[in-house]
Amino acid sequence: MNAPTTAVLHVTTEGERFDQLSYRYYGDALSYERITDANRAVALYPVLPSGLRLLIPVIDQATAATSNSASLPPWKR
Repeated sequence: MNAPTTAVLHVTTEGERFDQLSYRYYGDALSYERITDANRAVALYPVLPSGLRLLIPVIDQATAATSNSASLPPWKR
């Protein structure tokens, strides 16, 4: 049985973007869909306004490693 997914609360500052948050929390700017999926009530702004409260899903190291290596070309895995 899997443990429930947990999340971290992030309050945005002016000018942040979903891809920047994804890179900060996951080390991969292309994993921003995890954040947008967890915050479906939030409009998909190209640049986020200040003070927006977002849930950032916590992923385990195995999932992160698999996700990051899957996005790399074969010669870099």
